[in-house]
Amino acid sequence: MTSVSQAVTAALARRCFASHRATFTKSCARTYASTSDFPKPPPPKDLPPPESFTEASKPRQYYKRPERDLPPLERKWPIILAFSTVGVGAWAAFLAWSENQEKFSSSVMRQIMETVRESPELREVFGEAMRPEPVWWLNGDPWVNGSIRLMQGMVDLSFRLKGHKRAGTLYFTSIRKAKGEPFTILRFKVIADDGTVVNVPASRL
Repeated sequence: MTSVSQAVTAALARRCFASHRATFTKSCARTYASTSDFPKPPPPKDLPPPESFTEASKPRQYYKRPERDLPPLERKWPIILAFSTVGVGAWAAFLAWSENQEKFSSSVMRQIMETVRESPELREVFGEAMRPEPVWWLNGDPWVNGSIRLMQGMVDLSFRLKGHKRAGTLYFTSIRKAKGEPFTILRFKVIADDGTVVNVPASRL
């Protein structure tokens, strides 16, 4: 009798444990919410109209430009032209000054002035202390026109001459006919401002 009751009790206990286990497993199987637990939103009623493109996209303006006139462009060519003119003029003046200094300090010029100071005809007309007349724009130096080309056998000069009595213009021209021959004086005279002409003898040079 005792063994039968024990067997019945054990069977009931196993059935109760199995029932409680199945309930616990089912309650623990779902611990999160799923999409099926919430209702789905209704579909939109008014859809936007479809947009189609026929050309490639173009860059758009980032901002609106202000409506004002642009400042006028500065013309730089007058400034460049002015500087170029000044530069060329300065270079030409320097070359002319250098050439004049070369002619004034040449041996031909020194020999001409020695002959002029020793000439009694010129001293009678122009007086003593004869010298080339200076000009203010050469800082007191005289301006000598013409050229001195000893290698080519050609000397042609003219410059202002001044004494204590009066002033005038001296003209001197000399050539060499062939290489190795002496120079031949063609013209050596001084014309005073009053029209007096004084010829210097060629033998004195």
